[in-house]
Amino acid sequence: RYQLKDKRPTTIQTLFGEVTFRRNYYYDRQTGNYTFLLDAELGFDGAQSISPCLEETAVELAVECSSYRKAARTLESIVGYAVLSHEAIRQLVLEAPVSLHRPVSQRHGRVLFVEADGLFISRQGKGKRAKEEKILAVHEGWKRNGSQLELVNRRHYLHEGAGDVWERFEEWLMNEYAYDPCRDLLIINGDAASWITACREYFGKRACFQLDRFHVARELRQCLSGHPRWREVRRKLAKQDEEGLLVELNSAVGTLGDEGKEQQLAALIRRIESMPGCIRDYREWLSEQGVETTGMRPMGHAESVMSRFAHRVKSRRSWKDQGLRAFLRAMAARIDGIWRRNGQLVEEEETRTAASAST
Repeated sequence: RYQLKDKRPTTIQTLFGEVTFRRNYYYDRQTGNYTFLLDAELGFDGAQSISPCLEETAVELAVECSSYRKAARTLESIVGYAVLSHEAIRQLVLEAPVSLHRPVSQRHGRVLFVEADGLFISRQGKGKRAKEEKILAVHEGWKRNGSQLELVNRRHYLHEGAGDVWERFEEWLMNEYAYDPCRDLLIINGDAASWITACREYFGKRACFQLDRFHVARELRQCLSGHPRWREVRRKLAKQDEEGLLVELNSAVGTLGDEGKEQQLAALIRRIESMPGCIRDYREWLSEQGVETTGMRPMGHAESVMSRFAHRVKSRRSWKDQGLRAFLRAMAARIDGIWRRNGQLVEEEETRTAASAST
């Protein structure tokens, strides 16, 4: 079927330097087309001037390093010469065929933990305002790996386009986790942004929403640091004693001596009172649903994850929508352990970036 027509030289950049080799060029008698058979088998596009392994390494460095320029310098130190410019690496990220779809192979219970947060990221172009990127981290709990705690079946949902966040997110859960609204329960942790708290109405009794303690503690510190009741307020928050916390906060009203702080404290009290159970330990709610909570830990993983995203995409940078979307998808795939090998998506054991549970 195949007739050898020629041996054609090609040169590619690799992690080991520049390599020149000859490829067999065949004529397919059945189809009338010409082809490089080994290229098709290896998933290698001969028109590319870089090897698949170098391309994957460059994209990984773009995600892990603080900038494309830093990724180019790191790659140069690995290879020994300037193999790719920062702009070439940016183009590779734009063109990387990253898919975030990979259904979990096995569920570990009926509870899914969700950490929701948003990042306001500057856009390129005169007069363009920053837009919020809505990111939700999902996992099924915690497991110990040596001295670390890892998150079980971790995934990230990046909300794209128009449409209700929670409606689209529920569809995503059905595809990725085989989520059953009649069986599964959700623990959702986040700040008081309106799009996050809307989950209470959307999921109803199927979900328990918690105000993220990092944000609550920060706001309380702004209002009450140095106040006589500050120590007791901290103790109530640490115990997740919602009723006791509200008693302490209401007792502090009118004693701050600062109108701005008084208004901030009053708003926080109204926020907590409007969402009963938002400070309470979610494990109490799960126990009431008949779920065993042994091994479950406090929520709050989202802040560290969002810090990782923010460190890479903010820092006085501005983005085009296409470039930001491609980068966030590549970064989420890297964090979740979904990556390319020879043109295919596979799961990695990512020991360097294993998720550490909050303590």
